[in-house]
Amino acid sequence: MKNLISIIIPVYNKSEELRASLVSLLQQTYQNYEVIIVNDGSTDNSALVIEEMKQKFWDKSIRCKIIQQSNQGSNYARNRGLEEVTQGGQGYLLFWDADTVASPVMLAKMVKTLQDNPEVSYVYSSFILGKKKFKLWSFDAEKLKQMPYIDTTSLIRREHFPKNGWDVRIKKLQDWDLWLTMLKQNHQGIFIDEFLFTKLAGSNTMSAWFPKILYKIPLFKKKEVQSFKKAEEIIKKKHNL
Repeated sequence: MKNLISIIIPVYNKSEELRASLVSLLQQTYQNYEVIIVNDGSTDNSALVIEEMKQKFWDKSIRCKIIQQSNQGSNYARNRGLEEVTQGGQGYLLFWDADTVASPVMLAKMVKTLQDNPEVSYVYSSFILGKKKFKLWSFDAEKLKQMPYIDTTSLIRREHFPKNGWDVRIKKLQDWDLWLTMLKQNHQGIFIDEFLFTKLAGSNTMSAWFPKILYKIPLFKKKEVQSFKKAEEIIKKKHNL
């Protein structure tokens, strides 16, 4: 189906954030999309929230596919979701985190940007983490090699997404690894200078380029910081940075 967005949502113990996230998806002005939710072994009430919200999508004639699996990690879940996307036609992929609450016009603006710029492979925007605004900048390949600044919640041309999918060996900074992989394949992004979505407070979202003051916030515990630093080392080695 032309211009269909296949939205893949990995979920692991995000029941409190998930309902608000899915409601914001239902409220999008752009409605040509399908939703594939992969419950990655959640032990909270995520499964109940998913079943409750599933019918709301079908009520709007939006395909909503639910996959239940044992906990294998977000990249496994994303790749599993990829197996279920509707095939054929020109379409887009959007890997939507379960703690993302989007502006109602996010999908519409991202689709229009890709339509107006056929030379680029994906589109991203600024975002808010809790109450902190992260204002980004125009795509810069050299800066991307130095730091992870593009969030997972970006719209990607399906035909430009790496054939091998997400690297399941990467446990943190998965988005950085993805954009670097696409850069190697000469696929670049384009920036929308707006705050189009929010990561709800309590999210595990983190990038190495965040201001150092954030490391003093309880959210960023020492063990968590160390895991991101380790991931940074692995990615830099993988991409010869």
